[in-house]
Amino acid sequence: MATTADDTALRARVAVAALFFGNAFVFANVVPRFPEIKAGLDLSNAQLGTAIAAMPLGALLVGLLASPLIRRFGSARPAVVTLALMGGNVVLIGVVPGFGALCAVMFVAGSLDAITDIAMNAHGLRVQRRYGRSILNSFHGVWSIGAVLGGLAGAGAAQAGLSLTAHLALTGALTAAAAVVSLPFLLPGAEDTERTAAGDGGAGRAGRGARPVLRVIGFLGLLGLVGAAAASAEDASASWGSLYLRDELGANAFVGGLAFVSLQSAQTVGRLLGDRVVRRLGDRLTARLGGALVTAGMGAALLWPSVPGTVVGFGLVGLGVATVIPAVFHAADELPGLWPGAGITVTAFLLRIGFLLPPPLVGLVADAESIRLGLVAVPLAGLVILLAAGVLEGRAKAADVPEAAAAPR
Repeated sequence: MATTADDTALRARVAVAALFFGNAFVFANVVPRFPEIKAGLDLSNAQLGTAIAAMPLGALLVGLLASPLIRRFGSARPAVVTLALMGGNVVLIGVVPGFGALCAVMFVAGSLDAITDIAMNAHGLRVQRRYGRSILNSFHGVWSIGAVLGGLAGAGAAQAGLSLTAHLALTGALTAAAAVVSLPFLLPGAEDTERTAAGDGGAGRAGRGARPVLRVIGFLGLLGLVGAAAASAEDASASWGSLYLRDELGANAFVGGLAFVSLQSAQTVGRLLGDRVVRRLGDRLTARLGGALVTAGMGAALLWPSVPGTVVGFGLVGLGVATVIPAVFHAADELPGLWPGAGITVTAFLLRIGFLLPPPLVGLVADAESIRLGLVAVPLAGLVILLAAGVLEGRAKAADVPEAAAAPR
């Protein structure tokens, strides 16, 4: 039986979802086992922190290779190959002999993760163009589910006493297998295939000709600012929420953990429902509402501190930023005049700075004054999203939406 356009698009969507899930799941398994890694290698807190920081450093330095790889090989193969290599690399975390080797393995992990992230988002946008409607947020929702399930799997393996080496070998093998199996179901052809089919000749954003170089740089810079603000709000909340609840609001260990749970759960829900909202409101208005939610929700929680209000505040942060990074990637990928994957690569580089800087900056303010004051960075980040979201796509008019041939509904 011949494969129809419906079959191709649907299978590609499932395959891309598998890549997003695997990308989150593989390293989330490691996080609950950091205490064992620290004890096994006899590391200090500073050494463990340095090793962990090698991951975003690798992402920043090596992630820029994603665009030329996508240009040469398309987005499918780099996404699959680097995710499979992540499965192999994670095994090394359980067998490294010392601090230096751990730093090197974490650097490689961050490098591979960055290329996987950019390539799978680029391919997800190809599938979205084939559908003719927003579906990118659902992929990020699957990523969030993978992160939660990976963390639970890692915690369960630790509780059951499964050896670190066996646990990570099983995790890595499952991830690599899922990546390889997904490859035949991803979309064939060049990266601009769906753009050409939609009638814009691969030029990107319909009706807007190529922009001067300085305008392109400025546009990407603004997109990076919006993405970095969303990343900062998310990471500062995730990194410091539990400590704030426990050390400054007197919550117990379980309630302190609800900061992260609230954030991640609300973000997952926001991403799974986000495509419907984006189709109705557009990326721009959705992001502005999200920025307002972050600013008002966390601002109120910090002005009138209480344990329940703070847990709710972190949930509103997760909900507010849920669709922002997918919207940034979408806008960057539609920018005309760039190589395939270049827009996403540049904006991903900029927004990763948003993941790298907040933890130490909040820590400096916390040491000088309080965690509560340091977390003021979160509503400020929401304000940046609110003010700068004009760079994102507005609501598409009916005439602007390409009709994908036999696109699944």
